[in-house]
Amino acid sequence: MTQFLIAVAIVAVVGILIYNTLVARRNQCDNIFASIDALLKKRYNLIPNLVSLVKESMAYEKGLLEKVTALRAKAMQPDLSPEQKIAIADELARPLHGLMVAVENYPELKASEQISQLMRSLNEIEEQIAAARRAYNQAVTDYNNARQMFPSSLIAGWFSFESKPLFEIPEEVRENIDVQELLKR
Repeated sequence: MTQFLIAVAIVAVVGILIYNTLVARRNQCDNIFASIDALLKKRYNLIPNLVSLVKESMAYEKGLLEKVTALRAKAMQPDLSPEQKIAIADELARPLHGLMVAVENYPELKASEQISQLMRSLNEIEEQIAAARRAYNQAVTDYNNARQMFPSSLIAGWFSFESKPLFEIPEEVRENIDVQELLKR
């Protein structure tokens, strides 16, 4: 009987340790995603300033500026799920990169200290977002692996630990921007 109680106690302790590990990994994913969310909001707050300065400084086709502004407004909606935030951030990456490339092609804009400062800030935020994405994806991979590996998969199933999505870059954003095509529009 004592051996049975010891075996039950060992199984209970192992189960508790596995459960706590899953909770810690899930919370780490949520914490890192919150950092990404804060960086995305910072990026979204810079966009209106950049668009305003660019509009004032050049006669640029309105379509790109309108798309960036519309996506920014969409991203600022309350109660978006993490999956929706990821999709919007990915959708915004290409036109935002195109806007940054277009600004580089206008010497009078590059000479503007305000635009230069905004571009530096935006580049810095983009680098921080990229670093946070890597950290998030690593945390999600660790969490999802723990969820799927035996014996933690049993605990994950019993306590409904859901998988988390990776923060991936869409294929079209990976392509190089054709500046000539961008400026023709």
